[in-house]
Amino acid sequence: MTQFMTGPRGQKLAFSKIDGAGPTVVFLGGFMSDMTGSKAIFLEDWAKARGQAFLRFDYAAHGQSEGVFTEHSVAEWAEDAAAVIAAQTNGDLILIGSSMGGWISLNLGRDMGDRLRGLILIAAAPDFTEDSMLASFTETQKQEIAENGVTYIPSDYGDPYPISNHLLTDSRRAFVMREPLEFGCPVHMIQGTLDNAVSRDTALRLLDHSYSTPPCLAVIQQKLECILES
Repeated sequence: MTQFMTGPRGQKLAFSKIDGAGPTVVFLGGFMSDMTGSKAIFLEDWAKARGQAFLRFDYAAHGQSEGVFTEHSVAEWAEDAAAVIAAQTNGDLILIGSSMGGWISLNLGRDMGDRLRGLILIAAAPDFTEDSMLASFTETQKQEIAENGVTYIPSDYGDPYPISNHLLTDSRRAFVMREPLEFGCPVHMIQGTLDNAVSRDTALRLLDHSYSTPPCLAVIQQKLECILES
């Protein structure tokens, strides 16, 4: 059942959680996705069957949460995630991040200390606003951002993505790939070599849109159960 809470910037943020045994499994979705996607629902069904605590949610301007997409950044969505996790969970956590959610999981997880039991990163896209988007923009797109504050890029999943200057500049506050990352817990990275949304180079630097087939979901479940049994 969808519930709402007030986020760090006063917007209503949608979330759904189930009570159960710890650690709480938290699913962090991708760029312009929402908490009703196949992976989120699969994991919630798995958690219900197991009696595991579980949380999924929508960042501001995603899904059922309030907000205007072009007025937000990855840094602000990370703040949303931190606020929902702080308000709706207790005890140890396992973060499962898909695409942008992988970036946010890395950003939040590095400061969680012993509370973080494990990370599962699915086609993680850390720092993609700079290293993938801005780096690939044409001069025309850069001019559009300079003049209008926004440009549009094609999407394989529907309408073109609006990319704002605010998204590009403010997301730098959340960068994680500019210095070494260290975690005192298991970290599992799932990356397909045919994924068009996230480059293989990004995955290799770390050592979603498409990871919802039964075989891929089975891999996610296997990695999750591996963490729980460790």
